[in-house]
Amino acid sequence: MNYQAEKELALKIVTEAAKLCQRVQQTDGGKAVKKADTSPVTVADFGAQAILCQGLIEGFPHDPVIGEEDATLLQQPELAGVRQQIIEQVQESIPTATPDNVIDWINWGNGEVAQRYWTLDPIDGTRGFIRGNQYAVALALVEGGEVKLGVLACPAFPREDGGKGLIFLAIRGQGATEMPLEGGNPLPIRVDPSFNFEQLYRIESIESSHSDRGVQSAVDRHLGLTYGAKQMDSLAKYGAIAKGEAHFYTRVPLPQFKGKKENIWDHAPGVVIVEEAGGKVTDLEGKPLDFSVGTKLSNNHGVLATNGVIHSQVLAALSKNWV
Repeated sequence: MNYQAEKELALKIVTEAAKLCQRVQQTDGGKAVKKADTSPVTVADFGAQAILCQGLIEGFPHDPVIGEEDATLLQQPELAGVRQQIIEQVQESIPTATPDNVIDWINWGNGEVAQRYWTLDPIDGTRGFIRGNQYAVALALVEGGEVKLGVLACPAFPREDGGKGLIFLAIRGQGATEMPLEGGNPLPIRVDPSFNFEQLYRIESIESSHSDRGVQSAVDRHLGLTYGAKQMDSLAKYGAIAKGEAHFYTRVPLPQFKGKKENIWDHAPGVVIVEEAGGKVTDLEGKPLDFSVGTKLSNNHGVLATNGVIHSQVLAALSKNWV
């Protein structure tokens, strides 16, 4: 299957969602409210999810969609102003949208895992978005528990031409590409296959709570890394590995969250992009990530993404240092 229709729709709606995010960032600086788990969510998170889901409803109405957000929070009376901002932002992209449409589109992302489904994160790296740093609009198609298509729109990702904004795209068996956010010809990307650890870069989240920095530092010493880790918000880290700007990324649960399982939308697009660029993604035990069981990667412990060449060595180092 070539997934041409899925690819065209995914590129269209991810680009439109990224434009909404940029508008919100320019107008109100990405002001946030807090969800029940205290994590931040913005007008752009909800607006981008509405746009993504509306496109998927039109293009593939029978495919379930699993997104990070739902509109329950927006029913609170004190958030009436936020709700109105979301509606207005979506209407800039889809002028015919009604207030009820927007809420329904957001909630369309409350689907369940099936043999074939889409998963999305309207803004992965919301804190990065709020700071004006890296974030990603993320969308993936999963079939039979395997990611078949992944798209990341990264508006703040630096380009070789001095500009900012890249879209990363991969289809299983067809390779990975990048293109400017504003449009242009897709160019193939490949991981950097270097294996001398003294010349390699690990990449990590800016948020220290995302992974165990102590274990990561021990692994760095074990492997003989000489460069400090690069830091980047969001799934854009997968893009950096896929295009050879970094060589590996670890997601090691902190001791107090030893049993924590990763969200599917936080990794799905990045997995296929890195793998189609020649890299490898597994959990910390070397098992493929299993996207067939629910909204969490319940059958996996942590995440490791590498250029492929060094994967077994990093796994071995993790096994010695991750207790």
